[in-house]
Amino acid sequence: MEIEERTKNYLSSLLWNPLAPATKTFAHGLVTTPSLHWCSLTDLRRIMAIKGNSGELKSRSSASIFIVIGLCCFFYILGAWQRSGFGKGDKIASAITEQTDCSVISNLNYETHHGDDFVTADGSDKAAKEFPSCHAKYVDYTPCQDQMRAMRFPRDNMIYRERHCPPEDEKLQCLIPAPKGYATPFPWPQSRDYVPFANAPYKSLTVEKAVQNWIQYEGNVFRFPGGGTQFPQGADTYINQLASAIPIDNGMVRTALDTGCGVASLGAYLFKKNVITMSFAPRDSHEAQVQFALERGVPAVIGVLGSIKMPFATRAFDMAHCSRCLIPWGENDGLYMMEVDRVLRPGGYWVLSGPPINWRTYFGAWKRPKEDLEEEQRKIEEIARLLCWEKLDELGDIAVWKKRTNYDLCRQQDIKPNLCEPSYPDDKMEACVTPYPKSTKSYEEWKPFPDRLNAIPPRISSGSVPGVSVDMYQEDIQIWEKHVKSYKSINNLIDSGRFRNIMDMNAGLGSFAAALDSPKLWVMNVMPTIAEKDTLGVISDRGLIGIYHDWCEAFSTYPRTYDLIHANGIFSLYKDKCKAEDILLEMDRILRPEGSVIIRDNVNVLIKVKKIVGGMRWDARMVDHEDGPLVSEKVLFAVKKYWVVGDIITANNKKKI
Repeated sequence: MEIEERTKNYLSSLLWNPLAPATKTFAHGLVTTPSLHWCSLTDLRRIMAIKGNSGELKSRSSASIFIVIGLCCFFYILGAWQRSGFGKGDKIASAITEQTDCSVISNLNYETHHGDDFVTADGSDKAAKEFPSCHAKYVDYTPCQDQMRAMRFPRDNMIYRERHCPPEDEKLQCLIPAPKGYATPFPWPQSRDYVPFANAPYKSLTVEKAVQNWIQYEGNVFRFPGGGTQFPQGADTYINQLASAIPIDNGMVRTALDTGCGVASLGAYLFKKNVITMSFAPRDSHEAQVQFALERGVPAVIGVLGSIKMPFATRAFDMAHCSRCLIPWGENDGLYMMEVDRVLRPGGYWVLSGPPINWRTYFGAWKRPKEDLEEEQRKIEEIARLLCWEKLDELGDIAVWKKRTNYDLCRQQDIKPNLCEPSYPDDKMEACVTPYPKSTKSYEEWKPFPDRLNAIPPRISSGSVPGVSVDMYQEDIQIWEKHVKSYKSINNLIDSGRFRNIMDMNAGLGSFAAALDSPKLWVMNVMPTIAEKDTLGVISDRGLIGIYHDWCEAFSTYPRTYDLIHANGIFSLYKDKCKAEDILLEMDRILRPEGSVIIRDNVNVLIKVKKIVGGMRWDARMVDHEDGPLVSEKVLFAVKKYWVVGDIITANNKKKI
């Protein structure tokens, strides 16, 4: 089949280079640098193995074999010495290597030091476990937002719409299939406006939201005109209205949160302003709205403001937005507005459009009693004053508030709110206000984007992240620039526009995303809840988006929503917490057909991981660290095969049921 052949060709074109960086890699694994030829240790080991039992080498004298081995070892050590910064003999080395040829081992099938050999603890060599396809009914399965399971929970405060993950004995041990006719999404920016119908075949919104220009069905695609409940004339016009009160155009607003996002047209069009928006909405009667957002290439997660804190860092966003999002802002003692206050940075903005703003003008169109609307707006205004927000403007039925850059003015208030105690991101929301940081100078002198991407984040300069110094941060930037450069040399599609939705499963300080920064892509930075250092706030300070998550559970997204997944040390981190195969099955669920995976971890961990993915319809190969084969950390590159409901995929063939 053409798609399967394309996958094979793509993999075969990858340069499985154990000693990068280099200028040339030969088929047998030897690498030429500008000054030196290298012979790998694996080549030497295989020469020794071949010496004892290969007919091809019987004709060679043992003396010549040992001479070649000696030369290879000598130049390997010399090269390592050079690369360490102590070697000063480039010219001498170049002259010598011009006379040296290691091609004696060119007939070896060389990949990396640690290939396909896998032996279990008891010494047996077992074949990879083959994971079957799940039933077709699971094609859009979201384990922790399962509709049937949700009905078991109370409806108070939207608890039934929150995350409710299956217990261990109910987890699926199969691969989620793609729907028949599934197609690779259009490249950005075409994907903003068009989504293949087969990828999310749900027409209900085309009828329900027809007059609001959310979505239209045209032939075999959905078209997104850019409209919304509050902006039927298009998101561009609406954003220009907001820009009259909020500095959207100068980089001061980089990260936004859109609560109750619909199909995320606001986030889609804010990309024009270089603003990246975290959109979220529940899995409810508006079926597939978050799925449509991700198919369009817009960041989104399934979520709801209920009883649990949003899974974002404190002071994470420059702007928060609600356009007829149906959240009862004035209820529960202002609980939800206090949660928005928590995730807004000092100096950030909150936009509320639609009911009850300017109710005197619009109550007739909204078909609600004036008294109800008046009371609703009164409560919102009262909570905003309690939070010490400044009301900037009312633009028709759009209201804009600004959070103070420091707490000095708020000390003069007659009524002071209860202050929250430090807590974990998955704790229940409380009717309290998150304190400002001890020093707000950095927020008063907030840097625009992209200046803040690699500037020293306020949380690091203030020393509020234990164990992370300025020097460590700057070194982390350099390390990940080097890693990403190596990734691109192996997979040259990374920066081509082929990968739009990218996830970093263990984001650290966000330097992987920073090194990739491009208008062609965006990165969902995930901070594992069990990570030793909580650095999600640092990621937010850099103008990137991120989320807390425990990888022992399913992520809050639909199947097939990411083009590339990066996992640095994730399997070592969760080694004693949950099964590697459960994490890999979740990665497979959220990865698109023909999507790519990059896993960086200890070699012993990766050997086991590669064994598991051998039964998951992935093509995978392992390569050495950029600094050479002696580094125990390795990198596994994989591509998920294309298959849909009704297909049977094996390692070597594909056929229809």
